[in-house]
Amino acid sequence: MSLTTLIHQIPKAELHLHIEGTLTPELMWCLAEKHGITLPYKSVEEIRQAYLFEDLQSFLDLYYAGADVLRDEDDFFELMWAYLERCHEQNIVHAEVMFDPQTHLHRGIEFDVFISGFTRAINKAKDEFGLSVYLILSFLRHLPESDAIETLRIARPYLDKVHAFGLDSSELGHPPAKFERVFNQVKELGFKIVAHAGEEGPPSYIWEAIELLNVDRVDHGVRCQEDEALLDYLKEHQIPLTVCPLSNLKLCVVDDMKQHNIKWLLERGLRVTVNSDDPTYFGGFLNENYVAIVDALDINAQQLKQLVINSVLSSFLPEDEKRTIMSAIEDVYSQHCN
Repeated sequence: MSLTTLIHQIPKAELHLHIEGTLTPELMWCLAEKHGITLPYKSVEEIRQAYLFEDLQSFLDLYYAGADVLRDEDDFFELMWAYLERCHEQNIVHAEVMFDPQTHLHRGIEFDVFISGFTRAINKAKDEFGLSVYLILSFLRHLPESDAIETLRIARPYLDKVHAFGLDSSELGHPPAKFERVFNQVKELGFKIVAHAGEEGPPSYIWEAIELLNVDRVDHGVRCQEDEALLDYLKEHQIPLTVCPLSNLKLCVVDDMKQHNIKWLLERGLRVTVNSDDPTYFGGFLNENYVAIVDALDINAQQLKQLVINSVLSSFLPEDEKRTIMSAIEDVYSQHCN
């Protein structure tokens, strides 16, 4: 069995996925027609060509523009359902999905509209595929902390649908320290916390995420390699890093996949995981990210297994459910070895 075949067969978890970043050019076009929205593109192919960008900010500009086609509950259902169908195809058995309520609230879309669409798709995927999905409510760091605090207030009637809180969007100039108060409130409510840090931002942002926000996971975190003390701390405490290889390549965090440090971090003993981030914009869903690093970095079957296991261990699933997935992983590897 080739490693590519193994990647497709092994049950996996995905921990770093922005649902708004799964919007395909086809769905964008379809929803724009549905709502009578005039896009600055003449065809689906023109939209696809627009998915070529130079850096994080140019991507975010397109990302937020694309989100404008999401208007009613059915739109959010279709967005989530399309991703969860892809999960089923790629043998992803658990997904922890980020969503950006401020992106929609600022457009006049009520919380009940998008959360109802998301949860309807999640329940359908559980019934039809046995897929488990946790929602991560993410604050936009380019906006003031006061806006995040207000978003948390608005979200309170819906917190039974949320498993964790996160911090995303433009990293440079917006350190985690900016959001210390709102994440103190989140912690008091008993939720898990994740935050983007060390993608474009420096290692000091990772330290802030750990020490000020008390994160349970660091999203991205690849620039930890620049700080020896941070590497030692991440290894000692086994703080997970949700690494997104194709995203790093597309946004020029690395110039070539052969330069990516995920294998080096794995060999250093850090709990790194593989994820797709914004897959329709960055050129691949979860399996494509695994294939990309296996091809570029000469990752072997045991290292691949460790990356998959790391994702399960780093999830917010109950321990018994983690054990069930781990057992299924071992079964696939037993067949592979035979």
